[in-house]
Amino acid sequence: MTIKKNNLLTSWLKSVHPQVWILAIGRLLSALGSGLTLFYATIFFVNRVGLSATSVGFALGSASITGIAGRLLGGYLADSAWGRRRTLLLSTIIAAVGAAMLGITNDFSALVAANLVKGFGVGLYWPATEALITDLTPMHQRREAFALTRLADNIGLGMGIIVAGWLVAQTENYRLLFVVDAISFVILFAVIYVAITETRQAVIADRQNTPFLQSWKQAFSDRSLQIYAVVNIIFTTYIAQLHSTMPLFFNNFISVGVTARGFSETTISSLFAWHLILTILCQIPMVKGLQKYSHTKALKISAGLWGMGFVVTWICGISESNTLLWAICALGIFALAIVSYTPSASSLVADLAPESQRGVYLSINSLCWAVGYFIGPALGGWALDRTPAIVNNFWLGFGLSIAIAIFILHHLQGVLRERV
Repeated sequence: MTIKKNNLLTSWLKSVHPQVWILAIGRLLSALGSGLTLFYATIFFVNRVGLSATSVGFALGSASITGIAGRLLGGYLADSAWGRRRTLLLSTIIAAVGAAMLGITNDFSALVAANLVKGFGVGLYWPATEALITDLTPMHQRREAFALTRLADNIGLGMGIIVAGWLVAQTENYRLLFVVDAISFVILFAVIYVAITETRQAVIADRQNTPFLQSWKQAFSDRSLQIYAVVNIIFTTYIAQLHSTMPLFFNNFISVGVTARGFSETTISSLFAWHLILTILCQIPMVKGLQKYSHTKALKISAGLWGMGFVVTWICGISESNTLLWAICALGIFALAIVSYTPSASSLVADLAPESQRGVYLSINSLCWAVGYFIGPALGGWALDRTPAIVNNFWLGFGLSIAIAIFILHHLQGVLRERV
């Protein structure tokens, strides 16, 4: 049985298009740089630069403002004669500039400016990369293809977090992390420039004369996509809490030992390394296990896991003992929630999209991330500036909110049946 499963996995890996593999390798290298800063930006700007949690949360969330503009433009450019490849090249250069700006930031206005630049670059990136993957992958293999690229992202993030924890512990030089992040985007630019070719030639004649506003109007008139966008914003707000709010929560609000101080930076790094290791190990098996379910059912399972993770986080905050064990459990559950969410979400939108509008449809999927990452850090920063009771109940509230997500997914499931 084990040999048969290994043969099936090997056969699937061989069937993935070579350009998807190349893009995955480039994304791994870029994600390594992002992993250096992802969980330390909040801690650095609050505890070292001296900004308030609310202002840092707003500044980090401001990246979503230009991120929205980037996604709107990126989706259209990817579908136009400009193409997927050139959109990706433009995005990596702008993101590299934004990351470098973060490395020299000393005040709130500079932090906002840096996030606005980086957010625009990242916004351009996602519609083009997901459209490229969709172009290269048959419908029945898209979950696996998206899972592979997400796996590369998570491996890179995990490596970055481990290296960041070591660098911070040895040098306490947080700014070096942002410099390496900028370099990683330059490396991704080089990979795309050398090894990725344009994939949208087949639909140029259909799309090159379509006006920008008409293209978006057609996409936003899709009822299934409208409903999906609402629930996807909820999911991405959840993910934003994990990346922006939870590290500072573990650092400042958890009671550990006789000192009643929070987890150290090294412990936080280890916790999120555990989270990403489990994400990496479970990504492909989870996709294979959920293959028999529809996209909406897979997303319902993910919602349930998010709810469990938030409840365990709430227990971690109010507990006077075994806090590390509760944190380990919470981040383990969140790992399963993420790997059950990302491939199904992207595949659902790819399946909905007409061939000539893949970039625009997938940019709407990416827009949900921009909105979620605007709401999430701002909301989390506000909560962390309140009393410990409000902070702890904040996590419980998120745990209960999954009822809304499941209700919307149930409605979407019915609409998709009618669409067929």
